[in-house]
Amino acid sequence: MSHPDNIYSLVADIGGTNTRVALADGKKVLTHTIRRYSNNKFPGLESVLRQYISDEGDVDPIATCVAVAGPVRDGEATMTNLDWTIDKDTLLRATGAETVAILNDLQAQGHALGHLDPENIQTVLEGPDVPDNAAKLVVGVGTGFNAAPVFDLEHGRVVPPSESGHANLPIRNEMELRLCQFVSTAHGFPAVEDVLSGRGLERAYAFLGVEANDPRELSAKDIMVHCDNGTDARAIEAARLFTRILGTVCGNLSLIQLPFGGVYLVGGVARAISAHLTTLGFGDAFRDKGRFAGFMTNFGVHVVHDDYAALTGSAAHLVSLSKGH
Repeated sequence: MSHPDNIYSLVADIGGTNTRVALADGKKVLTHTIRRYSNNKFPGLESVLRQYISDEGDVDPIATCVAVAGPVRDGEATMTNLDWTIDKDTLLRATGAETVAILNDLQAQGHALGHLDPENIQTVLEGPDVPDNAAKLVVGVGTGFNAAPVFDLEHGRVVPPSESGHANLPIRNEMELRLCQFVSTAHGFPAVEDVLSGRGLERAYAFLGVEANDPRELSAKDIMVHCDNGTDARAIEAARLFTRILGTVCGNLSLIQLPFGGVYLVGGVARAISAHLTTLGFGDAFRDKGRFAGFMTNFGVHVVHDDYAALTGSAAHLVSLSKGH
């Protein structure tokens, strides 16, 4: 297949295991061009992008933006589980694009807000009507945990990077303290990510087994299957413990950032548990802020069910760059 030169952007979402690459026409990702590559088959990102360009008929993109599962600083990304160098020179060399950009994957999710199909947005807690440019908060719950504010300013959208998942885990009662002691690591007191992630859900399940003097282990995937089917009371209890801590953390972050435009949960674990958030007490925990409980009704909470949101956000970011923002 052939594509016109210097019309489309090339966008990529680089995870720890796979990289997804696509073409975008403005802010719209061309879904028929999405391809997935296993990272372990390539020595670096440059070879992935060159392979994609070849697979798409030697397409010549006008701009390139990649979203990376790891911190980005001074135009260079480092990945937690991958020994790849990802910098702007690499992107320029691999794609020949005129404009290149690198985002943290959660930043890309933030740039996607407002450009996603409303059918892919599930509302967990209703919030008041607010202007489109009200501040928002995107919270990633998956292999790890992170959160970032989304600000729409006069000169364009800003999504500051963050490492919120490595802040200390908040606790409110004796049981949560025992959970923290159970999951405390060689590095000491657990971080948010040690509980609010896929492996964190598994730790919650294992903790309840120890509490009941009946230790068992279960994968996060199987815990959610049991929750969906109602076939394991401990799995439901582990999901409840997880959900209430998630509500507490999201409520704390909302008080710090004041996202009157809404809180948006993204990531595989967020999507997997989304159907149970209301019944397992997310809202109560989110709004349990003492005399500020009423104030917490200012923040709506939603779950994003779009697996390609990071690609859309990368495309939207390139459009904002092209406008000189």
